[in-house]
Amino acid sequence: MADREKFASRLGFILVSAGCAVGIGNVWKFPYICGMYGGAGFILMYLVFLIILGLPILVCEFTVGRGSGLGMGKAFEKLEPKGTKWHIFKWISILGSFLLMMFYTMVGGWMLYYAYLELTGKMTGLDADGVANVFSTMLSQPLTMGLWALIAIVISFGVCILGVKNGVEKVTKVMMSFLIILMIVLAVNSVFLPNASEGIKFYLVPNFKSVAENGIGTSVFAAMSHAFFTLSIGIGAMEIFGSYLDKKKRITGEAVNIILLDTFVALMAGFIIIPACFSFGVEPGAGPSLLFITLPNLFNNMAGGRIWGTMFFLFMSFAALSTIIAVFENIIAAFIDMNGWSRKKSVGINFVLITVLSIPAIIGFNILSKIEPLGSGSTIMDLEDFLVSYNLLPLGSLVFVLFCVNKNGWGFENFLKEANTGTGKKFPKWIRVYMQYILPLIVSVIYLKGYYDTFASQRKTQLIFWMCLACAMLIVIFGISIFTGRKKIKTSK
Repeated sequence: MADREKFASRLGFILVSAGCAVGIGNVWKFPYICGMYGGAGFILMYLVFLIILGLPILVCEFTVGRGSGLGMGKAFEKLEPKGTKWHIFKWISILGSFLLMMFYTMVGGWMLYYAYLELTGKMTGLDADGVANVFSTMLSQPLTMGLWALIAIVISFGVCILGVKNGVEKVTKVMMSFLIILMIVLAVNSVFLPNASEGIKFYLVPNFKSVAENGIGTSVFAAMSHAFFTLSIGIGAMEIFGSYLDKKKRITGEAVNIILLDTFVALMAGFIIIPACFSFGVEPGAGPSLLFITLPNLFNNMAGGRIWGTMFFLFMSFAALSTIIAVFENIIAAFIDMNGWSRKKSVGINFVLITVLSIPAIIGFNILSKIEPLGSGSTIMDLEDFLVSYNLLPLGSLVFVLFCVNKNGWGFENFLKEANTGTGKKFPKWIRVYMQYILPLIVSVIYLKGYYDTFASQRKTQLIFWMCLACAMLIVIFGISIFTGRKKIKTSK
């Protein structure tokens, strides 16, 4: 087997990993919830939770990747003690990556399509109803959505087939560089709009009244949840890049850099959106309607709106494609490691699989719109998003942490040795107790709260059923992590 590729530069690793973390949620959710839950106060809570929650899990993922030198297809098998069953959990990563791409490729296609609409002037001059109609018309046309999703898939697999250095690293470095430049230009334009200061005040000035109205507990949980989900941890999308990382630098410092870059993008997104909304008297909501209805309306009312609109959706396309490329690389590497396939073969087979599997989410908005799997108004995409965001991400994160701290897993000493190989910030030894007991509890609470929030509006019997199912999956995760290989380990002692 040929030697495994490594990143050509430290910057490449940071930008590629940050590209995976930076996603659409940074734009359509963070600015809104930041303003809603107290502005600067929320940001402070968010940063605290990024450090105490996101950082240790991210370090775990990167360390498992670098320590094994393999993707999730074989990483646990290489690092786990003989007789243990940690490798079963690789399917969380593989399934999670496929499920994410089943709808995220479609959303990436939406961004490319809107960049095309703004560039060609097809949105220019439309009133509010006309802009809203463009979005609803797109959702009603499976062929249009399918074509642009396919373009996103072709571009992303085209990058991956070139390899880690010449494809994933080179292209993502360029995309992330342009993304940052575009963000700064767009943010500068927004903050100089008329009445933009009111938006900046809403966004950044501490608003304790807002915190009190929403409840301190609710605000804290909102910050904690977003800090957890923003980094895309739990399905091995970060682990794979750890496997391409050399041992010159300690993992903690690299993880901090990625968190800082992800946070920078989220904050800059707020400077783009919130002042513009306040300038034109528009409520800054969260979700797809912000991107595809609210903002195009704003661009139509701006001087040079066509240019700003094109730049914005180009920026969003880069954010989406960088994530798609990262997750595709995770999938490709898993099949290479498990089956010994060539990169071309893995790309070819997975190209077909992803293309076919993306169809349900697309037709869920039109042909299969009557299917509402999570209740009235929900779509197939909502189900896929729920399975990834509220199941596989938190459960996968639990697995990484438990694997790194438990004696019947990789073990904390082995994990710490690998994490602290190289120069830079050390991962502290004293954090073991926190990672073994407190961190899994926090992740479990986030996981159960996600289930509760999703099904609280349904009948009580349905809520009880789903909460029991969530608890059962937690029991399975903790059960396997605690008892796998226990007898053999005791016998060997």
